[in-house]
Parts: sequence; structure tokens; C-alpha cells
Amino acid sequence: MLNLKHIAMTPLRKQLIDQMHLKGYCDKTIKSYVCIIAQIALYYHTPADQLTVDQIRDFILERITVGKRSKPWMNIAISAVKLLFCDVLRREWNYLDLPRPRRSQKVAVILSREEVRQIIDSKTNLKHKAILMMAYSAGLRRNEVRSLKISDIDSARMLIHLHTAKGNKERYTILSPLMLDTLRQYYRKYRPTEWLFEGLTRDAISESTVDAIFKQALKKSKVQKQVGIHSLRHAFATHMLEQGVSLLIIQQMMGHKSLKTTSLYLHVQQHSIQAVQSPLDTLSI
Repeated sequence: MLNLKHIAMTPLRKQLIDQMHLKGYCDKTIKSYVCIIAQIALYYHTPADQLTVDQIRDFILERITVGKRSKPWMNIAISAVKLLFCDVLRREWNYLDLPRPRRSQKVAVILSREEVRQIIDSKTNLKHKAILMMAYSAGLRRNEVRSLKISDIDSARMLIHLHTAKGNKERYTILSPLMLDTLRQYYRKYRPTEWLFEGLTRDAISESTVDAIFKQALKKSKVQKQVGIHSLRHAFATHMLEQGVSLLIIQQMMGHKSLKTTSLYLHVQQHSIQAVQSPLDTLSI
């Protein structure tokens, strides 16, 4: 990603950043949008407010064909440009000028309960084990795990209060009794002060560290599936469905904006698929 530290803050960039702050965008999204707009402007050596739609289209096309950028990156780029054009420059926006790519409906790779147990049990470090357990037991995203504060753990109501959920939406999810017991052991050993999972400088642990913890656990567990830490969140939702928990409750705990997103897990329920009899078995062969 483009380093903006050595690039002067222009009035237009400040206006763009201020607009995103007013709309409640998270810091990560703000940085992504600003970097993309800066990349396009630098590519053409043209101020961002003088860029044409044709230039932007050609830039995005070059990045996805030659640079092999992903469909999610293309969606972020289009959103950044739309925000600049509509909210800051007050220009008309034609959706046909920059069509969004079709989403690929891929079925997530789901870990079985035994595979989740193997991954968690592969860690002897109590802090690392607690991080993996938290991601699975409450269905949390990587950033949600690292951003937890001690005050977010509501042991009286057995809930976890998430303040840094995707899209700046707050929500509650469950606090497992086993998770609470593990957290109490963890607290007695590590004594965190503000952030539940602290790094070396007492700040919140980094996302890269959380990723590394999962990768090490996966390798040590001998589980052969190609997955990342987000697979623990997928496993949480799928295993909840298999336990008979309703889609609406899972949607609330996962923080999905649409029930359609949650319903994708219906396609990967292990028990429901295994319970179906093949028509072959009804034949007298």
C-alpha cells in the first residue's frame, strides 16, 4: 500500500478524510480509500479533482488485468472514487461508467469440531490458546479479537460487548462458560490492564500476530485444510446451525447486516448433508 507519510496533505485530501470521518468510516477504510485515490492521481500526475472517469476506468482495468488485483480490491477502488466524486466533488455518478464485478459465490472451507479442537489444543501457550478459543467460541473476526477490552467481557450476563465490529456497528455475542474460565486463568497469569490481549508494548495485539498464532497452531495440529483464522468464525456459525440455533440469532451474534449472508452457512452444514439419503440407496441393485 502507498505510504502517505511523506506526501503533503492537500485541502482536497483533508476534505475527503473529513467526509469519511463524518460518515463514521473506520481508520482502516479511510486509509484504503485515501491510498487508492492517491495512487490514481500519482499514476497520471494529475490532481484528484481533475481525474476523468476514463482515466480511473483505465487505471482499475490495468490493475486487475496486469497487476492481478482482486475483485474485493476493485470494489474498494470504485467505492473510493464514488465517495470522492459524489460526496466531495458533488458530481453526477453513473453506475454504468464503473460497473462493479460480479461476486464469486464460493463455499467456505469449514473446519469440523474435531479439527477446531486439534488446532486449539496444539497451543500450550495460554495466551495463544485463549485467542484461538475466543475467535471460535464467539464467532469473532480477527480485528474484533485483537480489539477486545477487559471491560467488554460481561461475566454477569455471559455476553461479550463488541464496540469495534465491522462497519462501526456494536453488537453482543455469547460468552462461553469454558471461555470465561480460560480468561480467568489467563488474567491471573498475564494481568492485562486495558486491552484483553496485549502486545509487547501493552497496546492491543496486532492483526499480524493473531494471524501468526493461528498459522502456527494449524501447522502443529496437522490439519490439512488451507484456511486462515477467519475459518474459526465460519466454523462457529456452521456448528451453531448444526446445534439447531436459529439463523436470526446467529445473524445477530455474527453481526451480519443481511440474513442472506448468514444463510450461506446453510450450504455447508455437515449434519444436514450427511442425514440425506442418496437416491442410489433406494434402488434394489
